[in-house]
Amino acid sequence: MDRTEVRAHLTGPISSIRTPFNKDGSVDYDGLRHQIDTVIANGSKTVLLTAGDSHYLCLGDEEIAEITRVTCEQTTGRAMTVAADRWHSTDRSVEFARYARSVGADVVMVLPPNWGPSVTPETLTEHYRTISQEMPVMIVTGLFSAQGPAFGLETIERTLDQCDNVVAIKDDLCGDFARRLCLLAHDRVPVFAGGQKVNHMNMWPYGCDGFMSTYLTFAPEITWKYWNAVQEKDLEAARAVIRDYDMPFFDFLPTFTGGWNAAVHGTLELFGVCGRWRRPPYYSLEDTEMERLAEFFRDKGLGENISWKG
Repeated sequence: MDRTEVRAHLTGPISSIRTPFNKDGSVDYDGLRHQIDTVIANGSKTVLLTAGDSHYLCLGDEEIAEITRVTCEQTTGRAMTVAADRWHSTDRSVEFARYARSVGADVVMVLPPNWGPSVTPETLTEHYRTISQEMPVMIVTGLFSAQGPAFGLETIERTLDQCDNVVAIKDDLCGDFARRLCLLAHDRVPVFAGGQKVNHMNMWPYGCDGFMSTYLTFAPEITWKYWNAVQEKDLEAARAVIRDYDMPFFDFLPTFTGGWNAAVHGTLELFGVCGRWRRPPYYSLEDTEMERLAEFFRDKGLGENISWKG
């Protein structure tokens, strides 16, 4: 895919895939397939694997390869599929990109290693350039947090100048960096907000195509209410969605044992997408906590779609 095609798929709400597990800690491939079908049915034009949401920190290389294969197979051309690597050296990243392309991925999100931190704008540009010779590359800006905004913006400018097959940027740093990123890059490649509608709202006036949406997986009407308001430039209505749904949800999630991610996985079970379980030593919600979570959605008028029976 070229940059124009990728932009079309990254415009509007985007759903990342949260690797589901069985209670014994094994990967729940049936749940994975159902999650993919759900997000496509709910309107996501991209099926996005990420090192974070997809739980790559607790998966082995063979499992990541199989999750990538199953995701591509299940998507079957209904959406753009973004594979993701994790902290690989350049040669390993090239090998993974070659594999991802072979199983049907359209783009690979590249997350280079940066222990130390000890990468430079020059070495990162060469890393992206080399991988992009295998398949289209997406940059994720969370990598730049250790070395700061100026480092990140210099790296992105160098890379876009030298690498035509770098086709998109996912922002995780937010704030002033995100605005400057949009001004620098949006005319050349699609840029999208890594999470929460408030981050998209911060970026949108400066050039931002889309946003990752948790609600899209289980209550898509909330996501589309926001996006339709943005398209109509009804900022009052867009702000109301952020105020009434997004902010309360993301303020509530961290109050659970196991933090926000345990509660997000619990939400997926509440709405019948896949199970709540996460691989040990991660914590998974108890039934009493699931009921507390369900009460939040009932209070928001979303309880009619809850399928969890307790």
